[in-house]
Amino acid sequence: MAKRAGSEQAGGEPEQGSPGRGGDRKGFLLRLPPRMLADLRAWANQDLRSLNAQIEFLLAEALRRRKGGGQR
Repeated sequence: MAKRAGSEQAGGEPEQGSPGRGGDRKGFLLRLPPRMLADLRAWANQDLRSLNAQIEFLLAEALRRRKGGGQR
């Protein structure tokens, strides 16, 4: 399968960040149970996000709450 320009290469180079998304990013493999993956994909579609963007959003929210960012 061909990789997209700017994504992580075999040598482990970080993918180039998108503007407003915090700069360079590092890709990694995430293994999820099939049901969880399906639920996340459905949620991402409802929110008009890619699956990757949805996972980033959820992780950012969890970190914000953990650091005491409180409610919105």
